[in-house]
Amino acid sequence: MTDPYYDVQGSGPVLLVHPGGAGHPMGLEPLAQALADRFTVVTCDPLGLAHGRLGSPVDDQRVEEWSDNARRVLDRVLPDGESAFVLGTSAGAVVALDLLARHPERVRHVVAHEPPCVGLLPDGPRRRAMFREVYDTYRAAGPRAAAVRMTAGLTDQPVPALPPGQPLTREEELGTPAALFLAHVLLPFTSYDPDLTALASAPLTLAAGTDSHRQLLYRTAEFVAEKTGVPFTEFPGGHLGALQHPRAFADRLTETLLGSTS
Repeated sequence: MTDPYYDVQGSGPVLLVHPGGAGHPMGLEPLAQALADRFTVVTCDPLGLAHGRLGSPVDDQRVEEWSDNARRVLDRVLPDGESAFVLGTSAGAVVALDLLARHPERVRHVVAHEPPCVGLLPDGPRRRAMFREVYDTYRAAGPRAAAVRMTAGLTDQPVPALPPGQPLTREEELGTPAALFLAHVLLPFTSYDPDLTALASAPLTLAAGTDSHRQLLYRTAEFVAEKTGVPFTEFPGGHLGALQHPRAFADRLTETLLGSTS
């Protein structure tokens, strides 16, 4: 087992940040900087894509493996018996939910921002089938066409004409984080159902972006909050609010986490 990849900055209580996508933390530096005067920000990089591993072989990923990796990171940065705040976004929010369910002793409070746990919804099979279509589109026509198909599914819009494209070579796929996500993370992570019993009344807040209102992952976050009895709150921006509005997102996160201890 290789050493976990992560970065640390700032001072204060530990805040573990788990990115979405293929786990590449690109774009999260402004958020980490905005939080670093209030937290010791620990940013996970489960595949090491920002640490020289981009282009290395990647297999289909498992939520539990990323969660165990996050726990190993916490074991590195936390003294025995202490716990950390956790922010997970998108696929990273799925990891955060699994971490809380299986390793609660290491978690002080989780904010799970728009986790794609769509199988829990009343129309879960149809929603999972949509992500299968996104995957099939990627394999047939490449990432641009897949992104168009996924955007239509997330926003409940009719599927437009897809841009022409062709499959990536294996080398192209391994060198492109978005392609790695579509190839090896999308299906296993959108097929994951969190343990709602373990999460019920846990130190957990479900969150979604104000710009995502009525979209699929906003509804999913609301649904999980309702089923577990934990708070639901809105954050600035949309699904990528942590990248779009890092300062405002950091302020809302700080309010949510530090308020939880008052």
